[in-house]
Amino acid sequence: MVRGPAGAWAALGPLLWGCALALALPGGMLYPRESPSRERKSLDGLWSFRADFSDNRRRGFEEQWYRRPLRESGPTLDMPVPSSFNDIGQDWRLRHFVGWVWYEREVTLPERWTQDLRTRVVLRIGSAHSYAIVWVNGVDTLEHEGGYLPFEADISSLVQVGPLPVHLRITIAINNTLTPSTLPPGAIRYMTDTSKYPKGYFVQNTDFDFFNYAGLQRAVLLYTTPTSYIDDITVTTGVQQDSGLVNYQVSVKCGSQFKLEVRLLNAENKVVAEGTGTQGQLKVPGANLWWPYLMHERPAYLYSLEVRLTAPTSVGPVSDVYTLPVGIRTVAVTESQFLINGKPFYFHGVNKHEDADIRGKGFDWPLLVKDFNLLLWLGANAFRTSHYPYAEEVLQMCDRYGIVVIDECPAVGLVLPQHFSNTSMNHHMRVMEELVRRDKNHPAVVMWSVANEPASYLESAGYYFKMVITHTKALDPSRPVTFVTNANYAADKGAPYVDVICVNSYYSWYHDYGHLELIQLQLGTQFENWYKTYHKPIIQSEYGAETIIGFHQDPPLMFSEEYQRALLEQYHLGLDQKRGKYVVGELVWNFADFMTNQSPQRMLGNKKGIFTRQRQPKTAAFLLRERYWKIANETRYPRSAAKSQCLENSPFT
Repeated sequence: MVRGPAGAWAALGPLLWGCALALALPGGMLYPRESPSRERKSLDGLWSFRADFSDNRRRGFEEQWYRRPLRESGPTLDMPVPSSFNDIGQDWRLRHFVGWVWYEREVTLPERWTQDLRTRVVLRIGSAHSYAIVWVNGVDTLEHEGGYLPFEADISSLVQVGPLPVHLRITIAINNTLTPSTLPPGAIRYMTDTSKYPKGYFVQNTDFDFFNYAGLQRAVLLYTTPTSYIDDITVTTGVQQDSGLVNYQVSVKCGSQFKLEVRLLNAENKVVAEGTGTQGQLKVPGANLWWPYLMHERPAYLYSLEVRLTAPTSVGPVSDVYTLPVGIRTVAVTESQFLINGKPFYFHGVNKHEDADIRGKGFDWPLLVKDFNLLLWLGANAFRTSHYPYAEEVLQMCDRYGIVVIDECPAVGLVLPQHFSNTSMNHHMRVMEELVRRDKNHPAVVMWSVANEPASYLESAGYYFKMVITHTKALDPSRPVTFVTNANYAADKGAPYVDVICVNSYYSWYHDYGHLELIQLQLGTQFENWYKTYHKPIIQSEYGAETIIGFHQDPPLMFSEEYQRALLEQYHLGLDQKRGKYVVGELVWNFADFMTNQSPQRMLGNKKGIFTRQRQPKTAAFLLRERYWKIANETRYPRSAAKSQCLENSPFT
């Protein structure tokens, strides 16, 4: 979270492992949950919207659009929140717009929120890509740099101002410009040839292969807490013989006199352990562990950690209650294995994108539930949040269904020397702080990824990744850390610092076009080189082929469904030679087709999905389903004959 003068950004115009507890971060970012002491008011729905199409993109600041209702500044559009703004309208300029856009929503608060001085009112924004400035009733309230992560502000002083219900006007200006020091990075290129381009014409250049959707893409809401409240909770878990261990640390905001009670409840809502104070350890004899999907007969078991604060205040006693879902599990890495609860775990899953027709990257519950039903049908037990943190609700679903997550920050496209500057590194560390603070308590999150396909062969990349990874491990000692590489094994300067090697390769797609017979040899050589050099477990973190659904060709030719299937089959033969030795996972690229920038190489986006953008299966989806269920049958615990028949017992068969 960053505070600073609005004018500074306005002037830029469009430029812009164990049970150890984590390093403490300033301020919490607990997910807003209702409780006897907390309420929520959703601000999702239609907002007034206006893009600043002026030449310098600064008209909104020059005319101070935040001082009065946005509709009085000129024509506005209805804009659904959450959604990306790019594909909603019919104005072609909006789809590729770079610069400042303005959102506004008016809301009336319940009287009890405004009259009770023991109540604290918070405005929370799930994400705003990429720089946001927030005003409440024209007052500069909050600024934040970076998309994909939440930010919030206590606005109690602005709403508790009198005897009448308060009408709020919330104005948010968002700039989607990417610069060399943002994550992801980018650059503005001005076209100076006036015989081809109008004066001042510019484009946003990026080095990543997905569309730079922007706007209020996740939930916006108001929530309340008491003025003395639970600010943050950090949980790590372990196993000691037959008992589960839950280590907790609670941060509170109140005076020196308070009482803190902690209870752990099982899935039947029965108390299984209790404690007091801001930190401690709860011991659960015979605990049900959190297991990944298809790895155990009872996956994804969740307890509830109920934290209750009682404190005196000048206006009377207050009580705050917050309940956190907790999964008891351990994560460990050896030279050749990835272990969950002490058992070898094999990642068989997908890479994803938050992407869909019309809504862009906007969060959508029906789409999310559909995606999870497809993951369960597929037999996938894991995915990576390529290439940015996903909505908090996605991780909550992963916790509930046992889908393991490699949680990735938005460091994609770090390909130039300037991307490894001290300025970039400091920002990268702040982003990791925000990511860990948000996602640290999710049992589904088993590893952090600090980047995707960086230019890790550069000399400056070695020190850069050493510092970022060391910082991430200090923030959270309980999880391994990686980044996803496509560099040569002998030249990668960052690989010595990761715990797991995640490598992307596209044999017989981006080179040796059509020569499927080379995949097994090249893949085997890749694995052997990486393992002999680093002696760390390896995940094939991307592989795949572009496929247009309905294109058929036999013998297989590129872009046909037959070619995608044949390429995956060759990869699987190569993977099976190393699976069980030191290769610990495979994540196909991609779960579904997704939108990219326009280019001659992309026909309405990237078509490497095993499902279409509309979530319809290609031939390869059935191949992967057969493979993933077979692997699940081989690796499930316990392995009794009756309990190991995952596929036969699955309701999705």
